[in-house]
Amino acid sequence: MAVAVDSFHLLYREISRSCSSHFEALALIGALYAASRAVVLLRDCCTVVRVHFLPRMMPSGRLTQRYGDWAVIYGAAEPVAGAYAEELARSGISIIFITQDGSSVRDAASFLSQTYRVETAVVTADFSLGQAAAKPVAEALRGKDVGFLVNCMDETSASPRSLIEIPERGVLDRVNRNVGAATLMARLVLPGMVERSRGAVVNISSGACCRPRHGRVTLSAFTGYLDHFSRALHFEYSDKGIFIQSLIPFQVNHRYGSAEGWFAPSPEVYARHAVSTLGVSTRTTGYWPHTLQYGLMKCIPEWIWILGSRVLFSTS
Repeated sequence: MAVAVDSFHLLYREISRSCSSHFEALALIGALYAASRAVVLLRDCCTVVRVHFLPRMMPSGRLTQRYGDWAVIYGAAEPVAGAYAEELARSGISIIFITQDGSSVRDAASFLSQTYRVETAVVTADFSLGQAAAKPVAEALRGKDVGFLVNCMDETSASPRSLIEIPERGVLDRVNRNVGAATLMARLVLPGMVERSRGAVVNISSGACCRPRHGRVTLSAFTGYLDHFSRALHFEYSDKGIFIQSLIPFQVNHRYGSAEGWFAPSPEVYARHAVSTLGVSTRTTGYWPHTLQYGLMKCIPEWIWILGSRVLFSTS
């Protein structure tokens, strides 16, 4: 028995001696990986500070001087778009509201005009009708120094509904109001911006483009389009002095009387943070707690996200 024990210790020492170089290599690889993750974390922290905190502490000048005197807001009836318009008006920028139902924003236009002493205009355009909606918009833009275009996604697309539950006509209307309208609005506004070599296009979609969700097929598709559309526009027009931004907010609490929190700000709080990122980041959530949310979501592999979603959906 003593011989067997001695033989085991000798064998263990021989194996350890022969594998020590491998252990050292694995330890080096582990150290390098840990260092790389630490560098990535430090980089992400610096990005959050640069995008969300420094611009609010050190504003970079008047928006009218950097971009122009007028802003065009498409989807003006949406709470986030309305709050964004008010934040621009606070900086002395006149507002043109583009909406399907003019009565839904006339009070807001009158309020901005009286409160911030800016000009406002309301243009009714139903993009579900196709190209015919472009004519009144083009008339409203004529002769104006339009420095901002804000496209906001129609939130009716956010209601949980499977694709086959949406009527065929409803699918086409949603595509026209979100994909077609945002693209056509950019086509109408960009020529003037290119001529003046300044301007900003902001496409507000949703964090739903990050991961698929049950009952959100059209929402995920529209947000994904607006996000990639923004990045493509930036690639094509950034060298012409035009700033293109994709805003991908998560939950924004626009229900009256509902409790607000860090991760569900009011539209006014969200817009204040989002406007401060103009000229700083081309793709952002616009609000630093949402950026943390986005980072955590991206850490979860998509197959785990889908599996978890199916489990939660089946038990609800």
